[in-house]
Amino acid sequence: MDPEAFLEMANQVTKLKMYPYFDIAHCTLCCLYVRDDLGTGSLPFSRKHPLANWLSCMLTIFAGGLLANFLLGEPILGALKNNQQLLLATAVWYVIFYSPFDVGYKVAKFLPIKVLLSAMKEVYRVKKISDGVTHAAKVFPNGYLSMILIGTIKGNGSGFLKIIERLMRGVWTPAAVEVMQPTFPTKASIAAALIFVMDKKTDLISAPHALVYFGICIFFVYFKLSSLLLGIHDPFVPFENLFCAIFLGGIWDSLAHTLAGKKGAAAEKGGEAVKNG
Repeated sequence: MDPEAFLEMANQVTKLKMYPYFDIAHCTLCCLYVRDDLGTGSLPFSRKHPLANWLSCMLTIFAGGLLANFLLGEPILGALKNNQQLLLATAVWYVIFYSPFDVGYKVAKFLPIKVLLSAMKEVYRVKKISDGVTHAAKVFPNGYLSMILIGTIKGNGSGFLKIIERLMRGVWTPAAVEVMQPTFPTKASIAAALIFVMDKKTDLISAPHALVYFGICIFFVYFKLSSLLLGIHDPFVPFENLFCAIFLGGIWDSLAHTLAGKKGAAAEKGGEAVKNG
């Protein structure tokens, strides 16, 4: 492809408007997550507790904005100030849970539709990460860690508020803390936020911002589709295992275990020799 044409395409991606189509994709997948998390009792729960169900879905949809506003000292409910987005999210919630013959849920779960929605949501995620880094940079101009943190939360806020979201449905799962078992979206959001910070605040990346943004979009979409179609859920795992083995005590623990085993075997042989003697 012609480099100028490729750069132009990248520029067009950075200018994509998220409302309404990408917002619909985001809201749909968030509501699908809540319904699937409810399991076989999702429909009875939605009929018996519609308010809790709605609050749970809205918290999942707007989690990134709510948590980021809290950390930045801004009005938490500012994430809900856009009435059009709130109405759109409510409409999607209603279709997923209350459409006749459950047609809304069945259509959203249809694999080709879900693949399309997932690809759109990943583009939406990259946009949120970029906006989060930019927003944090205005509040903390030299706070690189704050930029990465806000960008990560904007990218996967629902993962960090999963405990509260489930608690609204009467389920307490303290072991589901995102920092204990980070999911791939969180890890990828950290990496993307780090790249955006390097792009905005340093000279380490010489490529145009549009190309960096487009490259991150391709990364997110590719691995999301790989997860759906090929079962590749977390490409970071091999690198994490290697890093932990080298820098976080893995090698030394294995060495200590091996030496302890050899000492135990030697002591056992010595005891047997004494008994035989």
